[in-house]
Amino acid sequence: MRVTIFTEPHRGASYADQLRFARAVEDSGFEGFLRADHFQSMGADPGLPGPTDAWITLAGLARETSRIRLGTLVTSVTFRLPGPFAIQVAQVDQMSGGRVDLGIGAGWYEREHLSYGIPFPRTVERFDRLEEQLAILTGLWATPADGRFSYHGDHYQLVDAPALPRPVQTPGPPVIIGGRGAKRTPELAARYGDEFNMPFKSVAETAEAYERVSEAADRVGRAETGRAPLTLSAGIVVAIGRTDAEAEHRAAPLHVKSALPPEDPVVGSPARLVERIGEFAAIGATRVHLRLIDMADLDHLELIADQVLPQLDAGQ
Repeated sequence: MRVTIFTEPHRGASYADQLRFARAVEDSGFEGFLRADHFQSMGADPGLPGPTDAWITLAGLARETSRIRLGTLVTSVTFRLPGPFAIQVAQVDQMSGGRVDLGIGAGWYEREHLSYGIPFPRTVERFDRLEEQLAILTGLWATPADGRFSYHGDHYQLVDAPALPRPVQTPGPPVIIGGRGAKRTPELAARYGDEFNMPFKSVAETAEAYERVSEAADRVGRAETGRAPLTLSAGIVVAIGRTDAEAEHRAAPLHVKSALPPEDPVVGSPARLVERIGEFAAIGATRVHLRLIDMADLDHLELIADQVLPQLDAGQ
């Protein structure tokens, strides 16, 4: 089982906070550090000292880490134009030596768009834009180094783009597509994704989502094109402790009113987290993204590294 750590810096974290945490993730033996791409907190807490840009942050971490994978869960297509964004991601991939994962989605949090003057189209248009951006990003990265790429869509048009710079990974950084959508999300994952992620839901709900994406892969003929099967991953909200009181203390932020949809956290002992990861493995997941709430709580990270990772390595 591949295990990454996922964080939400919009809750309140400077670049220095994220660097310290990412280095601890690397030193502790986890596969990667992924972060949310939001510009505003989702509750009454303002999230001081304020937001940090995901891709500027990842560029810095690319130069100050050496092993862990780095990426987003997930970047919203409303935030960036696909042509310049392809350049940004490819550059960070170069800066990291080929360690980038691109999680990308349609976006959902309207309040941050209103706050920062970012257009927020209706859901159908956001998914249309997502599909076009996926076609452009993957198309640019797959274009030969001496070739040109053009695209004519309803929302984006590229004319003879030089498809540079080249990412280190070939044909490009792995693309993570996920979410709870029952129709377009599975098809987009099947067509353009390398990984399908179901974020922070129950094992049963995740199994249903995996079935939908498997059926979508069959419909679009993914296997016939020679593409590898989708990696199936699950997001898990984690608040564990050596005692029940410690676990409940870490879970306290989960009880604060927020714009986030309902989730299915693991609160309790390390053994409980091992059990949940095993349940996800049983339905086909080969990667989990553990969401830790407090980046200052390095003891939480160490506890998982010491008492959970070894059991996964042992095949539990």
